[in-house]
Amino acid sequence: MSDRIVSWHGNPSKPLYTPPAGAIDAHCHVFGPMAQFPFSARAKYLPEDAGPDVLFALRDHLGFARNVIVQASCHGTDNAATLDAIARSQGKARGVAVVDPAISETQLAAMHEGGIRGIRFNFLKRLVDDAPKDRFLEVASRLPEGWHVVIYFEADILEELRPFMDAIPVPLVIDHMGRPDVTQGPDCRDMKAFRGLLDSRDDIWFKASCPDRLDGVGAPWNAFADAVAPLVSDYQDRVIWGTDWPHPNMQDDVPDDGHLVDMIPRIAPTAALQTKLLVTNPMRLYWPEEL
Repeated sequence: MSDRIVSWHGNPSKPLYTPPAGAIDAHCHVFGPMAQFPFSARAKYLPEDAGPDVLFALRDHLGFARNVIVQASCHGTDNAATLDAIARSQGKARGVAVVDPAISETQLAAMHEGGIRGIRFNFLKRLVDDAPKDRFLEVASRLPEGWHVVIYFEADILEELRPFMDAIPVPLVIDHMGRPDVTQGPDCRDMKAFRGLLDSRDDIWFKASCPDRLDGVGAPWNAFADAVAPLVSDYQDRVIWGTDWPHPNMQDDVPDDGHLVDMIPRIAPTAALQTKLLVTNPMRLYWPEEL
């Protein structure tokens, strides 16, 4: 693997939609810079640099106030790039780490001081080689107070993962709704199964994100809007949103981030819903001390 890829739009449009004051992009990443923060030898893709300066410029361009930076799989369990971006954000970013389950409490405490508020477990086989559930459960039991676990998986393994998720002793946040087939509509098998998961615990949150990944019909992602709007309405106190910039592995169909932001009023049509999705809910997870 030697060719570096670009998976983000070089000149995203200005959104027609204006987010409310204090809006948070609650799912984004940084890549490198590689010279300072090398990528993992086990990375399944090798991106061009997409560092914090570009991320924060995009944040301002799109009309957001803060970011939640999620550790990208290309950096493995070395969270230095994510922590550096948080440190450079002037208090406007927090993060989600990927850790070796053997991490010590001292190391976790240092991450908390650095702005980390959760850890991510990735079950996408195309991105990770090993996902040891027993070791994941052990580290989940040792997280600092107020942290949560983010889980990324595809819809076809949801039922397989249910016992594992049931055993996690802290709140859960599900990336991209567990990647349902939104083209089958709001009442399809994937969406019903995901609702069953949300109904099983009142501390399971989700990200109503990534129409570019989930809607195979393509922009303007009408199937995504139709399938996800009812979910946002029904679970409006447990939903957050993010751009997913710089869109890992989307180099063949790079989305316009301005168009992604314009999806927000289509899945959250009222000002009250938009404030919950973009401000109140992510603040509860990542900046609760400010509420």
